[in-house]
Amino acid sequence: MPKYNTALMSIDIKETRRYAGLNKAPDFNKKTVKEACREILYVAEPRGSWEVYDYDAQNGIVLATVPFKLEGKKVTQHLCRAQKVIIMAVTIGEAVEEEIARRFKDGEYTLAVLMDAAATTAVEQVADGIEKAVDQKFAVQGFVRRWRFSPGYGDWPIECQTRMLELSQADKIGMGVTSSLMLTPRKSVTAIIGLVPKTDDVAAEKQSCKFCPKPDCNFRTRPFEPLVNDEILDEGK
Repeated sequence: MPKYNTALMSIDIKETRRYAGLNKAPDFNKKTVKEACREILYVAEPRGSWEVYDYDAQNGIVLATVPFKLEGKKVTQHLCRAQKVIIMAVTIGEAVEEEIARRFKDGEYTLAVLMDAAATTAVEQVADGIEKAVDQKFAVQGFVRRWRFSPGYGDWPIECQTRMLELSQADKIGMGVTSSLMLTPRKSVTAIIGLVPKTDDVAAEKQSCKFCPKPDCNFRTRPFEPLVNDEILDEGK
């Protein structure tokens, strides 16, 4: 089981604003958003784990020791040319939610909401890091990566979370799932990544709202963009 442990050096300010619903509030105080990102950086403990499996694309089955059949047309269509898949899990730890809860309790409501958005951004950045690691590892084996797809996207039911945690060995990084199928710690994600042979005419697509199968998503306001230098948290500003 490959583990992914890394330090977060920055949190994307633009993405934090997007998750906080501030895209239509350009005059909102940037200083407060940066403060929220800084507070999350102090307490985040980013960790990830993942495993690679052969994949039966014709039947939508992950060929684990106990086969895992994917339910839902969107995810199976997304992986229709994959020969292998990676099941991944990512978290930034329990301290993050404890700190956010403390800020709410202390009446710092605006900061707490922004910290929650920054924590969501941080989880996605850690997941991005795993994708980059996958690119490096599997490019030499003749594969390109399709962007990650998580339970709850499209028509892929979240009832599969228990199997996702099992197949990614997420317990090794402290992740679990509640009876209501919520991941713990709360700022965590699971996802599946398809590996397609380079000879296939489908290249790895950049993660983008353009390709997301959930058109009614509240965050579908702009495509994913690379980090912009002046929008990265800078301790000197």
